[in-house]
Amino acid sequence: MARLAVIGAGAWGINHVRVIAAEPRCELVAVADPDPRALDHARTAAPRAALLADSERVLADASIDAVVIASPAATHARLAVAALEHGKAVLIEKPLAMSSTDAQRVATAAGRSGRVAMVGHLMVHHPAVLRLRELFSSGQLGALHYLHCTRVNLGRLRRDENALWSFGPHDLSMIDLLLGCAPLTVAARGQCVLQRDIEDVVFLTMRYPSGELAHVHLSWLSPRKERRLTLVCSQRMVEFDDVAPDKLRIYNKGYESPPSFSEYGQYLVLRDGDVHIPQIAMDEPLRVQLHHFLDSMKTGVAMRGDLASALRITRTLEAAQLSLARDGEPVGVDQSL
Repeated sequence: MARLAVIGAGAWGINHVRVIAAEPRCELVAVADPDPRALDHARTAAPRAALLADSERVLADASIDAVVIASPAATHARLAVAALEHGKAVLIEKPLAMSSTDAQRVATAAGRSGRVAMVGHLMVHHPAVLRLRELFSSGQLGALHYLHCTRVNLGRLRRDENALWSFGPHDLSMIDLLLGCAPLTVAARGQCVLQRDIEDVVFLTMRYPSGELAHVHLSWLSPRKERRLTLVCSQRMVEFDDVAPDKLRIYNKGYESPPSFSEYGQYLVLRDGDVHIPQIAMDEPLRVQLHHFLDSMKTGVAMRGDLASALRITRTLEAAQLSLARDGEPVGVDQSL
């Protein structure tokens, strides 16, 4: 049975504590957080785990097999490298790092240690997103024309990261799961409304190597919660709506060219068919992610949330941040492996 520890038991880290403590395939042996209030919450969720104020004690404990890092984003890379150097597998909350240089440091440390390093891109473990990837990969949807993501709500303010770095990894990870590559360019514009130098709303536009266009709207300053990903393809259109009871809708809609026509107006014909709602067996994505991490520790390979995809996402975020500073000027994204 794998022995796990969690570093960071705050607003999101406490969910890792809850899920790991309830998982029969592993044992939660320690939770580290400098905030006594966070440790009090962890005590309720995991009464048998050791509660520590110092994460160094977790890193130095040779009996701990793996560490989940859910501390503030700016500390992710440093803690991940330290954990890998101590011979532990790591599950690092998103974002992997706040720069591509730090992300590469984690990848290098993982290569040296031979331990599994995985990033908590939660949406790539969502059952509906996995079904969407199956549909897209099968060719049933046809060629992708463009996709659009919306991730907005009236939510908790962050002081250590803007809406791009807080919300963006979710949507960029879904796009990366589908396309498997980084965009060629990204253009980003945003606005700081509530706090100086922290964008509350961001709009991203990305161009991909095969010509696909992606647009992403991110904000924690919006009147209602929306979590949607829309794919517009040549044969079908698909909408993933994580707020709706029916997570996935497949639309048999679009335009097609008939085999023969006599007038210009007949060149494109509207196809307006049925809407299909597939049945999807739902499970909590965080639990699915934990199972994938435990499986990856056994096989030595993370199939989803791997460092290669996380590095592409970090590079895209970094380029988008530069574009924000330049008020929307398109910025090239590093394509190196």
